[in-house]
Amino acid sequence: QTLADVKVSVRIGSPERIPKRPDVTNILSIKFAQPTVRAVLFYGSAIAALIPGLGWPDSSQTTRPNIVLLLADDLGFSDLGSYGSEIDTPNIDRLAASGMRFSNFHVAASCAPTRAMLMTGLDSHTVGVANIPEAIPEDQAHAPAYQGVLRTNIPTIAEMLQGAGYRTLMSGKWHLGFSDGEKPSQRGFDRTLMLADTGADNWRQRSYLPIYAEANWFEDGEPTTLPEDFYSSEYLVDKAIEYIGDENEAQQPFFAYVAFQAVHIPVQAPAAFRDKYLQTYTGGGHDLRTARSEGLARTGVLPAVLQGLPMPTTVSWQALSGEQQAFEARGMAVYAGMVDAMDHHIGRLISHLDEIGELDNTVFIFLSDNGAEGSIVTRHQAPDSNAPVAPFQLWMRLANYNSDVQTLGERDSYHDIGPAWASAAVGPLSWYKFFAGEGGLRVPLVISGAQAGVSVVSQDAGSVSPALGWATDIVPTILGLAGVAAPDELEGKSLLPLLGSDAQTVRGDEDGFGYELGGNKAWFQGDHKLVFNRFANMGKWQLFNLENDPTESQDLSASEPERFASMLASYDAWAADRGVLPVAEDYNQGQTVLSKGLRNRPGFSLTLGLAALTPVLLVVFLAIWWRRRRLGA
Repeated sequence: QTLADVKVSVRIGSPERIPKRPDVTNILSIKFAQPTVRAVLFYGSAIAALIPGLGWPDSSQTTRPNIVLLLADDLGFSDLGSYGSEIDTPNIDRLAASGMRFSNFHVAASCAPTRAMLMTGLDSHTVGVANIPEAIPEDQAHAPAYQGVLRTNIPTIAEMLQGAGYRTLMSGKWHLGFSDGEKPSQRGFDRTLMLADTGADNWRQRSYLPIYAEANWFEDGEPTTLPEDFYSSEYLVDKAIEYIGDENEAQQPFFAYVAFQAVHIPVQAPAAFRDKYLQTYTGGGHDLRTARSEGLARTGVLPAVLQGLPMPTTVSWQALSGEQQAFEARGMAVYAGMVDAMDHHIGRLISHLDEIGELDNTVFIFLSDNGAEGSIVTRHQAPDSNAPVAPFQLWMRLANYNSDVQTLGERDSYHDIGPAWASAAVGPLSWYKFFAGEGGLRVPLVISGAQAGVSVVSQDAGSVSPALGWATDIVPTILGLAGVAAPDELEGKSLLPLLGSDAQTVRGDEDGFGYELGGNKAWFQGDHKLVFNRFANMGKWQLFNLENDPTESQDLSASEPERFASMLASYDAWAADRGVLPVAEDYNQGQTVLSKGLRNRPGFSLTLGLAALTPVLLVVFLAIWWRRRRLGA
């Protein structure tokens, strides 16, 4: 009996209860059949195992693969060596060389919506995570699609695999809720180390934004304390290795989800990794963007060297002083070192699996949650200033952060790379994180299978698939690898046909999908993309042929009016079906995060007020002291 013959059909509710395209305007009325989802999954698999000819075969006859999902945070499209980068990523590149790279795979342009889709196989609006909770304005917070936390009655991939006999393990950033019932330990994961927030310091257990009083880390659902020698990429892999265990524990197949903090702000890396790149970025962002475009063509990810449109947020390198150029080049070296360090620790995980005899039976899926981060929080990127932006400067001092050039990236340092380097990190693609341009949505994806035991990659190892892909595709792909039939309600498409056959696509020309986040919108269909960026294009829809023009340089909306109108109608229907809400004209994601977060942080306003009054009180105290001294004299 082969693995392909052994499929347990897991049905969650019925098609009548959950339509293929759920009506999110009435989403709270959707209920799953009882018993609970986990019980349905578990007992469905257990009963199937008792039926002759249907249960899982003995491990001596066939082996179900372990599955490792590796998620980088804010990694740009061209940041891997196998995608044309100068950054040293030998371990991920080896996975790419023995598997398949994807050149046209898309996710949301912000972390939590992508993570929600990766965990459920459903659109982020359907599962309540249209945006990160910190960025949802008050006029949207009432809507089911805009809760910012994963709905607890939607099954996760961990629950589906757990019910099919897999051990389920997670270490890293969750950011899908940490109230009762929302933690990964309550969503199907057997062992978990989780960061609940948007991010955190990579060296210490402390917050990276003033909206958090502390960094909220949990292990197996309970608050935990990080070790003194903590560095995020190292520790997250340590925990993954610990949870996977040795040869005895590996007798049961496992699903491990490792969600790195790299390369989310604050950009931090050990000096040994940073120093490899100190002379690499002295030519500035424009030179790097050109080199990355050449690298994408050289590695076969893109068909040719593409120019791309200049980004208006990129400051001229020549306009910076020599001192500022040195600072920016060193900051990008920290970024490269952070990517390098992540790859190094992924290598440790691979080595562990080899040592316990499980490497040949493990499938790796590596991707990023969105494009590179172009926000500036620590300094003005202008010729006349490198100073931290007030009031962030005050908070940095209170939190004991610094931007000292010599120790940039090390413990207590705080850095972000800004829009010029972010534009380079995505190669010739347009825009970056938060935008609906390809630089924000298109990310590297590597799927690499075992060298023996389980065949999941094409014979043409190291190949590149140009097939259009979407974040919801990962769940049905994982279920297919595990031999578990995907529920009909899933909205994604399994990528397995691309890996094991000559299939060129998993979507027909009529299979479109929509996207919205913070008022930025898109509709993908066939080779074309309809896109609306609130700021980048002054609020107008544009139409591009991504096969011919992945840099989104040639707007076709005027020359192909019928296609434009048809795709716009498809987007409008999708948006109405998903409960997409408009944003106010003055909506700003970053400002909303800070203002909403500070309002919700207990006691912060009082603390900040007292901090601001401290200089005044000190002056008053010194004046009184001086007057009394003079009178005493």
